[in-house]
Amino acid sequence: MSSPSGAHYTVLIVDDNPWLLQILSTSLAELDNLTIVTARDGAEGLEQFYETRPDCAVIDVKMPELDGFQLVRALRGDSETAQTPIIILTALVQDSARFVGLASGADQFLVKPVKPSELIAAIHRAIALRDEDRKRRLFELSADQPAEES
Repeated sequence: MSSPSGAHYTVLIVDDNPWLLQILSTSLAELDNLTIVTARDGAEGLEQFYETRPDCAVIDVKMPELDGFQLVRALRGDSETAQTPIIILTALVQDSARFVGLASGADQFLVKPVKPSELIAAIHRAIALRDEDRKRRLFELSADQPAEES
């Protein structure tokens, strides 16, 4: 599989599981024309983001220092980084987690485990998303609050 446009992208993967970082880094670099940068927690992810200015970020939720939801909100709250495509990749399967992730500003919410080919497709979809589409989705999401879980 290769980039549909032949473009070369840099992707930041933020996850506290070193094994998963290695597997995803190797798989994505081999399957597509991607440069992978990694971070092991949200604070390091924020630093790496500003150092590398990736084309897309793939972020876990449950991490030390700064969790994934906080990291997404920090990136969306900065006008320099607000337009960067963001994908949450987590083991959390609850609808409330999906809602919080998307409401925080993530473009997509994927549940682990995920096939590398599916993640690559999600990265390309997120990169292709226009700012107007992102804003419209957030507006629609704000009108659709999830039911509280018992």
